[in-house]
Amino acid sequence: MRAWRIAVLAGDGIGPEVVAEALRLLKAPAFAHLRFEFEHAPIGGAALDAYGDPLPPQSLDTARSADAVLFGAVGEPRFDSAPRAKRPEQGLLRLRKELALFANLRPATVFPGLEHASTLKPHVVEGLDILIVRELTGDIYFGQPRGIRELAGGEREGFDTMRYTESEIRRIARVAFEAARRRSSRVCSVDKANVLETTQLWREIVSEVGRGYPDVQLSHMYVDNAAMQLVRQPRQFDVMLTGNMFGDILSDEAAMLTGSIGMLPSASLDEAGKGLYEPIHGSAPDIAGKGIANPLAAILSAAMMLRHSLRCGSEAARIERAVADVLRSGARTADLEGGTGAAVGTRAMADLVIAALDGRA
Repeated sequence: MRAWRIAVLAGDGIGPEVVAEALRLLKAPAFAHLRFEFEHAPIGGAALDAYGDPLPPQSLDTARSADAVLFGAVGEPRFDSAPRAKRPEQGLLRLRKELALFANLRPATVFPGLEHASTLKPHVVEGLDILIVRELTGDIYFGQPRGIRELAGGEREGFDTMRYTESEIRRIARVAFEAARRRSSRVCSVDKANVLETTQLWREIVSEVGRGYPDVQLSHMYVDNAAMQLVRQPRQFDVMLTGNMFGDILSDEAAMLTGSIGMLPSASLDEAGKGLYEPIHGSAPDIAGKGIANPLAAILSAAMMLRHSLRCGSEAARIERAVADVLRSGARTADLEGGTGAAVGTRAMADLVIAALDGRA
């Protein structure tokens, strides 16, 4: 069996801490039959410190040559006032664009036992299982023209351009419909077609693609209503399909339904299934180095990597079952324990998951 090449871009803040635990799990005896070659490279603030570039050429080359990318987090407050090109986050945005990672999959799942960790009532989120499919390389984040200019009279104006082509909409819509076929066969496409021409086209093309999936139920919802419905009745959703900006906002909102943003993994895929896998919690500089960060989102991101890019579905399912078993046993990191003082640390939580893989939890 050949070894899979995994680019490890741990990044900033708690990124290196949680990625280290995901790597330790992949190297556990339970997966001794799998062969990996891990190649580490800097990104974000760490890369700016070392090379003056949030995505140096050697890091991009490492990611391009790998079978998959395991990513931590980027962002540090000391770069907040830096020029846009010199901010850590630009490294991740450029990486997504350079690797053509157009499809972002963000599951929002409430594991049994975590219902009371949500800010919503337990009966509202019990059994929650949503997949948000977000287009990742278009929309207002990348549209041109953009900038800040001075108008007559000296007043400044900031402007960005929202745009999508038919082909961009078609390919992300197909991802959502195919995902729905593996789930409960329902897609809710989120837009603002009553106001924005870009999303009028979005709705038209999604509807056209949907006709090719007669077995999948398609509905449409304006983004403001979708944001409300996520906290009102979240279990009505199966797959939510949306553009880059709306997806960015809605996926973070959905993350909090699960009890903690520290529980949410994600996958960003190209057309061939190569992906970048990352927890969505960010760099959390306030807790970096304290050993209290929740590693479960990074561990579950590794499971998504096994499933989507490496085609190791059974191994991915083992990790997900192990996480569920550990949570069912009552183990909680600080973000989940609600101030009871009974929290386990980053490494201890990963130890429990590794033990559960072998039925030793």
